[in-house]
Amino acid sequence: MTSKYLSIASGNNQLVLANHFGSVQVLHWGAKLSPDEQFDPSWLGQVRAENDSDIPGPFGLWRENSRGHTGRPSLIAHRAGLDFSPKFAVVEFSQTEERILVVGNDESTQLEIRSEFVSVGQGLFRVAQKVTNLGEGDLVINDFDCWLPLPVRAVESMDFGGKWGKERQPQRRDIQFGLWLREGREGRPGFDHSVAKFAMTRNTDFQTGEVWALGIEFSGNPKYGIEKTPTGATSIMAGTLLLPGEIILGHGESFEAPTALAGYSSEGLDGITSVFHEWIRARQDHPTKIRPRPLTLNVWEAVYFDHRREKLDQLAEIAAEIGVERLVLDDGWFGARRDDKRGLGDWFVSSEAWPEGLNPFIEKVNSLGMDFGLWFEGEMVNADSDLYRAHPDWILHVGDRVPPEGRNQQVLDFTNQEAFDFILESVSKVLKDHNIAYIKWDHNRILVDPAHQNRPSVISQTKAIYRMFDLLRERFPGLEIESCSSGGGRIDLGMVQHAQRFWTSDMTEALERQQIQRYTQMAIPPEMLGTHISSFTSHQTARSLHLNFRGITALFGHAGIEWDVTQATTEERTQLKQWADYYKRNREFMHSGRYVRFAQPDDALFISGVIAHDRSAAILAYVAERTIDASTAPSFVIPGLDLGRLYHVRAAFPTGVPHHAKLQPWTQGVTMSGSALANVGLVAPLIAPESGFIIEISAA
Repeated sequence: MTSKYLSIASGNNQLVLANHFGSVQVLHWGAKLSPDEQFDPSWLGQVRAENDSDIPGPFGLWRENSRGHTGRPSLIAHRAGLDFSPKFAVVEFSQTEERILVVGNDESTQLEIRSEFVSVGQGLFRVAQKVTNLGEGDLVINDFDCWLPLPVRAVESMDFGGKWGKERQPQRRDIQFGLWLREGREGRPGFDHSVAKFAMTRNTDFQTGEVWALGIEFSGNPKYGIEKTPTGATSIMAGTLLLPGEIILGHGESFEAPTALAGYSSEGLDGITSVFHEWIRARQDHPTKIRPRPLTLNVWEAVYFDHRREKLDQLAEIAAEIGVERLVLDDGWFGARRDDKRGLGDWFVSSEAWPEGLNPFIEKVNSLGMDFGLWFEGEMVNADSDLYRAHPDWILHVGDRVPPEGRNQQVLDFTNQEAFDFILESVSKVLKDHNIAYIKWDHNRILVDPAHQNRPSVISQTKAIYRMFDLLRERFPGLEIESCSSGGGRIDLGMVQHAQRFWTSDMTEALERQQIQRYTQMAIPPEMLGTHISSFTSHQTARSLHLNFRGITALFGHAGIEWDVTQATTEERTQLKQWADYYKRNREFMHSGRYVRFAQPDDALFISGVIAHDRSAAILAYVAERTIDASTAPSFVIPGLDLGRLYHVRAAFPTGVPHHAKLQPWTQGVTMSGSALANVGLVAPLIAPESGFIIEISAA
């Protein structure tokens, strides 16, 4: 039997597909092979085991049950219970330099399926799939997912759990027989969302081991899975959960599934992180290509709904002294919104809260050298609002019933063009009438009964918010949008194409933020993640943390302040100014280098930060989250630098020396080789729990 192989590369990765056994298989997804590699059909051979199918696998890209595959198919569809089992014949198998196209047709079920693999660079492949109904009856799509095979050495998987204020907590487990499926039904990714699904070789850590990742480029209901069939074949899946009847295709109609991104690294979890970060950074409109990420102060935890001009003027003046470059006015400026029970949907400046309007305050903020930003929650509406009283039918709902409220609010139906246009024009008017450089766009509840005219509409609702953001930025060039969803409820590879910043979590307390930020950065680069210094005593946990630790934690992201700085002492303001200056001096490096994480034998300690791509420099944070086990400070190594190069190494304390610290002589400066740093290391200062310091490394 003749075989045909097609191959595309992306960075150091390669994807090889084979047209063999009557279907197309993924022969290789991983490290780039030799350019002279000659593929042999026998690689795909498989001996039939007792009681297995008489037709040995592999069973093909679309995993049809009609070929004897007993796992979950890529496509699950039917016409009123008929035509449920397609068997696609390959009618096109072609490629250009950066794209492979596979088209299958099944005359029995009258379906056409297309799978396209595109090299997007930096080690990632985009997988786009489309199914077309060529028959006469309506085709109901239940599932249409991206599945890719894994090699047998991929024996562990990782995704994330979480809740409000504790997002993206890693869950790691052995890959066992059966299907492990994670589905989201919130109408948004949610707090426990896996930005991508990861499979790994045994004992993979941050620096070593192989990692395969698959992530969905969509902000609706996510779906991730790992399946190992009784044959031992293992696959990874990413897709969008489809609600019953959400996708029904008439004759000639097609459904394009949300695209997936597939990546691979042989350099551990930091390696796959780098793949995603460099792909995101390569975009022409990536925020750091427009300007360095401005130091931001958001007033929410300083004033909440209490918008007194005198207080806000004080905040602005002190913020300017510290070096803040953008001030954001949060919830409470509009309509009847004096608390969280009313006003959502009425996007006009409140004469009660702002009798002179917003412009005098914006002018003051601008005169102090800062941009002005404003909070919106445009997808939501309170029952106690002018909008809802006029248009109660504009919410997502089923039949005549009203969904249960969440956060005292309902969700506007953005599939309804009238509702969409009303919010677009309302927000646009505010932006047109004021000098607003930035908006924080919140999304504070899950979608219950997410229907438009009784039909499920999560997909159309999600596409609508993308369109909203794109139209606002088209109308107001230079506008930046922060995606917030009760903090980290909508951080994903789809929204990253439409928003310029994510609010990482409503949890601003530094100790909790350490883990949240560490794993949110698995796929999202730090410059897109809001990381703010909050008050001495946390508003969320009531735990008190010194400025040293809060500043170190907030430094490695799009840094800012979430604190009533009018209550800060003179010493704290001086330290904040030093911290702000440090951030500004180093942000371009910290927002472009390779993000690294070094777990320590004592898990109370952690090192993370940035190493230059040419290995000429590094800025790392050494933190003690808890009391260490030993009575003396441990040593630590720093891999990843040029082993034969000499480096200057010193400690820095942008928010002060940790309390009770016993410093080592090297903190004043020492010269070492990259080999010595990687293999001998340094003895850490002895520092108190919930504190840290910066390690600065530069080529000698």
